[in-house]
Amino acid sequence: MTFTRITVKIRIALTLLAVLVVAGCKAPPPPLTDDSLVTSEVAGVTLTHRYAVQAPQRFKPVNQTWRALYKSSVMTTPDYSGKIVGYLDSGKPFTVLGTVENHWLAIADEGQQQLVGYVPLKAGVPSERYDATVQSDRPRPRKAARQQVCVDVGGDSKACRSKDTATWILD
Repeated sequence: MTFTRITVKIRIALTLLAVLVVAGCKAPPPPLTDDSLVTSEVAGVTLTHRYAVQAPQRFKPVNQTWRALYKSSVMTTPDYSGKIVGYLDSGKPFTVLGTVENHWLAIADEGQQQLVGYVPLKAGVPSERYDATVQSDRPRPRKAARQQVCVDVGGDSKACRSKDTATWILD
């Protein structure tokens, strides 16, 4: 009878020990995917971004609304070696979080603070300068060509002069 009680007590003790060991274990964190959100601290600024988007090495805060000058690719790294994660449409506003290495911009969607990727510096301008920049880039109308007065001289030759000069040129 005593042997059975001892066996029961040992079984109960082992069961409790197993429960305590299993209860103390934590499940491993889920593996990170490209869409997992992570945070990085660069130059004292905390950036929230997708795992696929590489954190910059240097960061200078800007926090301005800019507008895209042309359709450009949004990259996962601040150079052309990364993957394309989206596009900026020409004329559409976006938020510039800061400037990073290689003269690229760390950007977010308009009104957001989550880093979505990087675009070259020349891809946009601050919103307040957009209209002036686009207008200055338009082709200028050409001046009307100078009118010439031509006279047949004989054979296949002719003499021409422009209306504003008195010099004749033989062709």
